[in-house]
Order: sequence, then structure tokens, then C-alpha cells
Amino acid sequence: MLQSYSDACGVDPSNMEYDVKGTILKAVKISYTVGHSLSLLSLIVALTILCLFRKLHCTRNYIHMNLFASFIMKAIAVFIRDVTLFGTDSPQCILPTPSCKAAVAFLQFSITANFFWLLAEGMYLHTLIVVFFTERKYFWWYIVMAWGTPLLITIGWTLAMLHYSNTGCWESIASPYFWIIKAPISMTILVNFILFISIIQILIQKVYSSDSRGREYRQYLRLAKSTLLLIPLFGANYIVFAFVPDHLNIYFRMVFDLALGSFQGLIVAILYCFLNGEVQLELGRKWRRWCTQWYLATNSRSCPPSLESHSMKEATQLSIVSCYNSQIHAANNGQADFTIA
Repeated sequence: MLQSYSDACGVDPSNMEYDVKGTILKAVKISYTVGHSLSLLSLIVALTILCLFRKLHCTRNYIHMNLFASFIMKAIAVFIRDVTLFGTDSPQCILPTPSCKAAVAFLQFSITANFFWLLAEGMYLHTLIVVFFTERKYFWWYIVMAWGTPLLITIGWTLAMLHYSNTGCWESIASPYFWIIKAPISMTILVNFILFISIIQILIQKVYSSDSRGREYRQYLRLAKSTLLLIPLFGANYIVFAFVPDHLNIYFRMVFDLALGSFQGLIVAILYCFLNGEVQLELGRKWRRWCTQWYLATNSRSCPPSLESHSMKEATQLSIVSCYNSQIHAANNGQADFTIA
């Protein structure tokens, strides 16, 4: 069944260059393309770091890795959708094909899986704080919930669209069958928001009930501060729009969900990887080890065989000095500044 471009894609090409709506759509598309690109690059780096270092392999980081994978898949799905639907060489919005429908279905699965992994993060943190129980076997339940459930939801939505609303490229959210996807996502947002409020209340109670000078107090206070940084992950920013009709404030929703939401993966990579103390420690160890090995290899090639034993010992000492020289200099400067103050 053929549809016009405006019916299939929701955009009138005759007014794109002169209409304010077309200008807003172009600006939003550029914004979320930049956001997803930055998120994709940072998440790939973060996922590689967590995979390479064995000491970082634990249940908490396994959940982070799957969350990174869902964000990566979401960004790739957005790029595939844009190329398939709005590519210059394939006007899929004018003539819908199975490829454009598959691209939209893959995007919906990626978005749903992303929200379910955000829910898994919230559930794990709540369990960690309330129950103090982190058995690794429960990680597989998170796998089943956060990957299996979105797959079943997407399959159900795809079958419904094929049999009852097989028009266009399934891009329109006005279809009543879109609630097959929207309802579970709204549920995850609501549950995550409740978990967020519960975690904040529990941490506040434990901060006030613990010794203000003890180690336990500092630990709970640190957890409370770090939890506040996770507001975007727990859905506190999405709860405002979850139950608002789609036709209300459509441009504000578009800017908020598409443009600003595309940078969410970048924020997740920074919070869960690049600012993680364990990750920074392992990267520092790896850098010092590489620096020492490089210096030893360079020095051994330039020294005669008779001096190999002596040069190895000297090179080790020199390499350590060279690797820590900047740190010692910074520490001395910091001590001097403190003394002057």
C-alpha cells in the first residue's frame, strides 16, 4: 500500500526549506546525530576498557557493560533508521519496503532494551543498598529480563503491525498498537523512579543514623551524592513526559527526548567508566607497566651484551623514576602550596 511522503514520514518536503517546522526538525536531527556519535565512540571505549581488565570483572560492571551495549545498539539503530528512511538514494518513506520496517523494528527493540537495562541498574543498586546481597547467579535473571522481555515485546508489536496496521514504515507513533511498546517502557520509567526515591530515602536515613565521624557515615554520604548524579538513569527526567499525550508540546518533547537524550550514553560512559576510581587505578597500573616495559626494551637494544645484567637493573630504576617523576613533582608542588597557605 503506497503512501505519500508526509503520511509515511510525518514531514512535508514541499515546506521543509521554508517552514519553521522543517527548520526545527533539521536542527533536532543534527543535534541527535552529534549526540549519538559522541555517545557511540565513548561507549565503545568504555566497553573495551571494562572487557580488557580482568580485575574489573564483577556483577556490577557486567551490568554496566550490558547497559553500554544497549546504548551502543540504540545509537547504531538510529543511524540505520535514518539512512534507511531518509537516505537520498532510497526513498523508503514513499515506497515502504521490508528493510525500512526491519530498521524501525530494530530501533524499537534497542530503545526497549535500553530502558530495561536502566531498570536493571536501578534494581541492582536498590538490592545492594537494602539487602546487601550480590550473588552472581542473579545476574542471569537480569540478562533474561533486560534482553528477553524487550525481544518478546518487539515480536508482539511486529506481528500486530503486520496483521492490523501494515502501512508505511511503522514510524508513526499514532498507531494504537504502539502502546505494546510504550506501556512496558512507561512501566520501567515509573518503577525506576520509585526505586530512585526509595534509595534516596534509605541513604538519608542511614546517613543520619550513623556516626557523623565514622567510616560508615562517609560511605553512605558518598553513595547519596553519587546517586543524585544518576537522576537521568533512573528516569526522573522522563517521568514528566511518560504519561503526557503525544500531541501536546510535541516540539519540546522532540528536543528533550531526541536532542538531549542522545547524549545520555556519553554521560553514562563518563559516570560509570571514565570517572570510576577502579578504572582509573587499573589504567594507571597498565600505563606504568607499559612505560617500564618500553623503557627496558629500548635500553636492552642499545646496550652491549656484557652490560645486559647491569643495564636491566639500571633501566628498571630509571624507568620507575621516569614514570613517577611527574607524580612526585606534582606532589611536591602540592605540599609547597599547602605549606605556603
